[in-house]
Amino acid sequence: MGPDEFTAVSDDVREWPLSTREWVSRRSAPRILLGEDQPEMRSLLRRALSRRGYDVVEAPDGPGLVKALVDGLLAQQTQVPDLIVTDVRMPGFSGIEVLARLRREGWTTPVILITAFGDAQLHQEAELLGAARVLNKPFAMEDLCEAVEMLIPPPR
Repeated sequence: MGPDEFTAVSDDVREWPLSTREWVSRRSAPRILLGEDQPEMRSLLRRALSRRGYDVVEAPDGPGLVKALVDGLLAQQTQVPDLIVTDVRMPGFSGIEVLARLRREGWTTPVILITAFGDAQLHQEAELLGAARVLNKPFAMEDLCEAVEMLIPPPR
C-alpha cells in the first residue's frame, strides 16, 4: 500500500495517515516533527507551535529524528508528520542529510530547516533538495509560525 492509498477500517480509523486537509476538516491537530539538539531552543519551538494548536513530536538529534519517523510508520495507527522542522547541524545526522534521505525515498513531507550557519551554499543545497523554507538563526518566532501556517493550517 502506498502513501496515496488507504483502507477504511471505520469512519474514524484508517491505516494510512490522513492528509492535511482531512486533519483540518476533522479538527485534529496536524503533527509536526521537531528536530533540535539544543533543549532550550527545542522547548521554545515546541511551546510556540503547540500554542498554535499543532501536535509536536520532539527529537533531540538526527538519529532521534529518524527514529521518530520510523516509530510513526510502525505505530499501530500510522502517524506520519504533516511537517518536519529541523535544525541543520545536529549530532548523528544533519537536517540536510535527513532531508536528502527523505527525498531519495520519495517522501514529499514539507521540511523547514533552521540554522545558525545559513550561507548561500546551504540555502542552495536546501532548495535543490526541496526544503520548503530555510530560516537563519536568530529568527523571530512569528516568522517560523507564519511559515508553518502557510504549509499546514492550524486547526480552527
